[in-house]
Amino acid sequence: MKFGKEIASQMVHEWQEAYMNYTNLKQILKEILHFKQRKKDHPLVVNSQSTLMRKGSLYTAFSGLTRRYNTFRGSPRRQTNEDEVILVTAGQQQEDGLGGYCQTMFLMSTDEGGEYEVEFFKRLDDELNKVLKFYRKKVEQVMKEAEQLNRQMDAIIAFRIRVENPIAGSEGSECLKTSSVASPVNERARLDAISGVKISERNSSVDENLGTITEDARINKKSDEGKAIHVGYRTAPLEVLDHVKINVTCETPMSTLKSILMTLNLKSDNSFSKNELKKVEEQMKQAFIIFYQKLGLLRSYCFLNLLAFSKIMKKYEKITSRSASKAYMKMVDNSYLGSSDEITKLMERVEDTFIKHFSNGNRRKGMITLRPKAKRERHRITYFLGFFSGCNLALVLAIIVLTHARDLLKSEGRGKYMENIFPLYSLFGFIVLHMLMYAADIYFWRHYRINHSFIFGFKPGTELSYREVALLGSGLAMLTLAGVLSNLDMEMDPRTQSFKALTELVPLGLVLVVLLVAFCPFNIIYRSSRFFLIKCTMHCILAPLYKVEQKFRHQLCETNSKTLMSNRSVQAFRSLEFYVCYYGWGDFRTRSNRCRDSKIYVSFYFIIAAIPYWIRFLQCLRRLFEEKDSMQGLNGLKYLSTIVAVVMRTAYDIRSGLTWKIMAAASSSITTIGSIYWDIVIDWGLLLRKSRNPWLREKLPVPNKRVYFAAIVLNVLLRFAWMQSVLGFRETQFLHRTAMSAIFACLEIIRRGIWNFFRLENEHLNNVGKYTAFKSVPLPFSYDDESKDA
Repeated sequence: MKFGKEIASQMVHEWQEAYMNYTNLKQILKEILHFKQRKKDHPLVVNSQSTLMRKGSLYTAFSGLTRRYNTFRGSPRRQTNEDEVILVTAGQQQEDGLGGYCQTMFLMSTDEGGEYEVEFFKRLDDELNKVLKFYRKKVEQVMKEAEQLNRQMDAIIAFRIRVENPIAGSEGSECLKTSSVASPVNERARLDAISGVKISERNSSVDENLGTITEDARINKKSDEGKAIHVGYRTAPLEVLDHVKINVTCETPMSTLKSILMTLNLKSDNSFSKNELKKVEEQMKQAFIIFYQKLGLLRSYCFLNLLAFSKIMKKYEKITSRSASKAYMKMVDNSYLGSSDEITKLMERVEDTFIKHFSNGNRRKGMITLRPKAKRERHRITYFLGFFSGCNLALVLAIIVLTHARDLLKSEGRGKYMENIFPLYSLFGFIVLHMLMYAADIYFWRHYRINHSFIFGFKPGTELSYREVALLGSGLAMLTLAGVLSNLDMEMDPRTQSFKALTELVPLGLVLVVLLVAFCPFNIIYRSSRFFLIKCTMHCILAPLYKVEQKFRHQLCETNSKTLMSNRSVQAFRSLEFYVCYYGWGDFRTRSNRCRDSKIYVSFYFIIAAIPYWIRFLQCLRRLFEEKDSMQGLNGLKYLSTIVAVVMRTAYDIRSGLTWKIMAAASSSITTIGSIYWDIVIDWGLLLRKSRNPWLREKLPVPNKRVYFAAIVLNVLLRFAWMQSVLGFRETQFLHRTAMSAIFACLEIIRRGIWNFFRLENEHLNNVGKYTAFKSVPLPFSYDDESKDA
């Protein structure tokens, strides 16, 4: 693999603007190479020029002018020999304190074509200074975060002692010799200022930073010979708990209501119970994992850029036949990028602390948690995907052949089948189509390097690949098509005037199988992903009792549920309602029901249509009150207007009439226009007139601009798909009314799948613009001085 592709595949996508622009520098070197090739095409000119150059050098050798003096930004004159190509200078820190400047003077700029090489070194210096500034800034940030984690460890250690040794709180003068939570394996101190020192002091010995309080509170001093000796114990820092407040994130509706009541009563009580300790430790554990991953990517950023500078200089030497790599790389190695070791030392201290305090001294277990293994693609997934796809194709052909052989489209039982059986199986069709669209989204997200797993908040190593999602969809499609094939009879038994009960129960059996697989507690069929979706769905259903910590985690749930229910796709969840009605108080043996005559059914017919929009409306309200973001209020109004439009269309669908038709058309038109603007401008970030890509945006991960314009047009057309129900296109000669509704529901799922891709693309670009590569993890404790500063 060429290095240009290698660096593109290994870089942190959100930091891609901060990496050395290897492609741009390589393009300049190609221009130098093309210039040299053009010189070779004119040998007479080249020979005459080289002859003149040799004669000039011959005469100047006797005059003593072969050695010249150079000045560089006021520096003293420096003699250079004929073999020296560049003069490198590394200055001090800039005024912002985030990085020093590095400048290179090309000493052979008077040579023919030297202007290309001058431009090359100028760009190279710009890239190096950019990398240095970014790297130093990120190191400063992680050192500040390390200091915060250090203070958090002070509090959590005191918390553990308070919980495990309640007497310690009253006996402050009594020294603690042991603690039940101390690690018997690793006696090294905790993170102890994972950093705790300024950059100017980081070169001091690491041992000097590891002498603060641990659970066993032992004190070690050094003798005159430098050996560590044990001199006694000191009290644990229980007084820290008097200056902190526990910030346990609300994870349940009850805890949310409790926090609201405590806020109203203006009470702040730290319970210091084992249950609270467990929550605090879990939060702290997640904070350490995210922090360690950040350090790992920052170290990878350093190594990859060092390698990039080395590669580009070797390529320069190969093209120009000049020896400049050694001098330039010496400057790079001596710079902050090549000489600092703060990140490596910090990672070692984080490992020691995490192993001791969160894995009971078990290094293997701790490192597995800190360094989750990357998920491997398995060949059997591809095999079964192909196998299921072949089976689906065979089943579709069998259904088509049987339909034409039995002339089922003209059968008298066609009406009953479409009214009663088709809605049961269409539910699975919607789910399968949604899964296939999601698989396609994952494929294109990965192809265009959009970090969807980070945006959705998936745990590393547990996210599903597009093959796995397509495998689940194809497996469900195979079961559904097999059920349709077994349930394709449209004529009753003349003796019993009913259908076979076992055959009629096939759709209900499929629903039970899907529910059993979804809620299966055993570690099979992607349990982590199933439980993640269930948890996310519960958070949406109980909104706004759950805090919207990661908007796109809730967006994922909203996307999954809303894709199945929005606009005409509301038929999917209405199919679940129909299941209850059909098998509950309908006569499934004769394929008949009276659902439309039931007031309860009609009431839920309205409610189900508004559920997804109501959920999003409540979430927008909570974010409006918490974040004070006016855009959330506008988004909430958009969903409120959508609820009105959906209710009006549902009422017209049930009752008909000119009045309902006008109200449905008016409300739906207003909502659709607002939704189209929100989709294209707010969610996708397009239609920017002054961008370098007219009417699109500044950065486009998809190189073909026509894709964006096609997506805009398609989104507008599919947004107005509801007009078919208002204008009366409910049934044709070849398609039944239920089939027509299913087709438009599928179109809405396709529209939603397209929306998903461009929505996450825009969010990814926003993260890139802010260099946001990690989610913010709330820390379990807040100090009094921090609250005052805030």
